[in-house]
Amino acid sequence: MNADQKVISLAQNIRDAGGRALLVGGCVRDALMGAQPKDWDLEVYQLEPARLRELLDQFGPVNVVGESFTVYKLGQHLDVSIPRRERKSGRGHKAFVIEGDPSMSVAEATRRRDFTINAILQDPLTGELIDPYEGRRDIEQRVLRAVAPETFAEDSLRVLRAAQFAARFEFDIHPDTIALCRSIDLDDLPAERIWGELEKLLIQASRPSVGLAWLRKLGAIEKLFPEIQSLIDVPQDPEWHPEGDVFVHTQLVIDRARELIGDLSYPRQVTVMLAALAHDFGKPATTEFIDGRLRSRGHEEAGVPPTESFLDRINVHTIEGYNVRGQVIALVREHLKPGEFYKKRDEVGEGAFRRLARRCEPDLLYRVAKADSLGRNAEWVPRAQWYGAEAQEWFIQRTRELQVEQRPPEPLLLGRHLLELGVEPGPRMGEITRAVYEMQLDGRVRSLDDALEEARKIISHG
Repeated sequence: MNADQKVISLAQNIRDAGGRALLVGGCVRDALMGAQPKDWDLEVYQLEPARLRELLDQFGPVNVVGESFTVYKLGQHLDVSIPRRERKSGRGHKAFVIEGDPSMSVAEATRRRDFTINAILQDPLTGELIDPYEGRRDIEQRVLRAVAPETFAEDSLRVLRAAQFAARFEFDIHPDTIALCRSIDLDDLPAERIWGELEKLLIQASRPSVGLAWLRKLGAIEKLFPEIQSLIDVPQDPEWHPEGDVFVHTQLVIDRARELIGDLSYPRQVTVMLAALAHDFGKPATTEFIDGRLRSRGHEEAGVPPTESFLDRINVHTIEGYNVRGQVIALVREHLKPGEFYKKRDEVGEGAFRRLARRCEPDLLYRVAKADSLGRNAEWVPRAQWYGAEAQEWFIQRTRELQVEQRPPEPLLLGRHLLELGVEPGPRMGEITRAVYEMQLDGRVRSLDDALEEARKIISHG
């Protein structure tokens, strides 16, 4: 492992003081899987906490985190701790009694870890690997296996971690671990922890569908996500979804969406993935037999309440100041619009595009709609190309021509312009600016001079 110099220097100082520093967890796992670690975790044995802190202070500012157990952070990418015991003391993810003990054996300390692939240690000074639970074997066999069933079950979040690891690494899960996960109650998990694992599944896995399938197999969808569970049971017209039920279609859609987000900012990546996951949440409430066929008329609007419920369940609102929640709901509501606009392309005017841009970002809508149309099996491709691919490309091209692919046009007429025309501040000012902006959306007002002319007409008519 190519550990950075701070890790090497710290490990040397700890060795000289009579202790031993071992790299542990994800950094060892990633290196063994051929990936360069981004973060380092050092576990320090045979050195008392006070002495360890003295050594750490020599390496610069130390940020101390953790209420019941201390983790020392040196910069953004290096965490240092001592071995610890954890004992469940009640319900909830914080209900643990934690005791640090630098005299613990490696086997005892790593027994508290979740999966064998995360229970491998390495001496950064010698390169020696310490693997008490055969994690290297499981990496080679590409399987996730719980270290110790009795401690694994104490943290219910590990069920979701199993699914997201299986998706990110495309590993299988050992049958005993599957059974163990299915036996664990998940109702003590807070929303932020649920979202933390779902976020990794959707964004870090190249095929999020793998993780979604594992969530189902591990019983997590049934226990945590009724909005997704409903997609599994709803009947669907095979003419529209020949690939199977709506859940299978959703799996295909999120994989296509994942392929379409690489150039987006992180909040927008999250937005597209959540909208792709939720885009058919309205199907269960609207699917019925009409004229001898299964139909889901109005499912896009019907999908808004379950989408809101789902977002509340994972507590997603804003990310980096971006209104993820509002955009996801709008994208679910509007996800059929590109196809509808395309079918009536000779009738749809500029105003329809500009008003749509007021409700959601057309560029994100394009990606969700494209993922929806491409999220089908091969036999459906010819029809998808007509209704989907061609429609989506026409749609995004029109939004670019109108310069509304990311936002609606800024109003040309502002309050200060009306003040200059002698309009007194008050409700009348808002009425005039809104009326002129509607004209601007329709393309009847294209410059400030046009806007001022229309404002004068409205003023003159009282």
